Amino acid sequence: MGKQVISLIGVPTDIGAGHRGASMGPEALRVAKLAEKLTRRGLEVVDHGNLHGPMNPWLPPEHGYRHLSEVVAWNTAVYTAIYDELNEGRLPIMLGGDHCLAIGSITAVARYCREQGKKLRVLWLDAHADFNTADVTPSGNIHGMPVACLCGQGPKELTELGGSSPAVSPEVFRQIGIRSVDEGEKRLVREAKIAIHDMRHIDEAGIKRVMEEALAGIDEHTHLHVSFDVDFLDPSIAPGVGTTVRGGPNYREAQLCMEMIADAGRVGSLDIVELNPAFDKRNQTARLAVDLVESLFGKSTLIR
Repeated sequence: MGKQVISLIGVPTDIGAGHRGASMGPEALRVAKLAEKLTRRGLEVVDHGNLHGPMNPWLPPEHGYRHLSEVVAWNTAVYTAIYDELNEGRLPIMLGGDHCLAIGSITAVARYCREQGKKLRVLWLDAHADFNTADVTPSGNIHGMPVACLCGQGPKELTELGGSSPAVSPEVFRQIGIRSVDEGEKRLVREAKIAIHDMRHIDEAGIKRVMEEALAGIDEHTHLHVSFDVDFLDPSIAPGVGTTVRGGPNYREAQLCMEMIADAGRVGSLDIVELNPAFDKRNQTARLAVDLVESLFGKSTLIR
């Protein structure tokens, strides 16, 4: 067994978002030296450049969805690329792009897990539950819908991306850092029984206990996928996102979160999404994201 090879796959689109600019996320992560810093961790890193897809036409929603055909095109490209990397034994990191792209990446990971006989656990680090549907969405923006789509609630073109619907069942998810859920979405999340560790729970129990709960039951047969929406972080430290929500995890909480995931030792794939350099200050949010991803791959703040 050689050393772990990390594949970086840029997906420069804001097709599912409500603001322009997440399309610049992959380049901002490269400017913040993601590849170099992971290489310093002793990992072999291959940057595959960027996937290609349709331009963002910036149109109003149709039948409750904005840009559905373009979202399908981008997610199909993501699905193929991520699945191919997993099959080659590499660990893919998707450099987003907005969070609608997790439909493609997690559908690919779920297929890979089924074929390999592995259990899937998805840590969804986000301010938002992303469980909207066409019926309840206030905006039609598909970046608010990926978890619902992955659980089989959404347009057929997205729920059946991998040929079978649904891609996953709700119990694979552990959502952490949630603090903004739309009214209609609350009912859907309760009905789906998604495990949500919201900010109130983090405030009451502390991030250590929350992460222990979220990582409970993981073993050597588990593939851990981390879907890291940069708006998970408090906007005071991470202004470079389109949908800021006050009251998120601070730097220390986010570091502990990533270190505990690293300690579990089961990370098999990662999304970094919703980084929007247009809202950032001197690329600080990208640099923070890279810092946290280093911790996710074993850079400890202490010498243990």
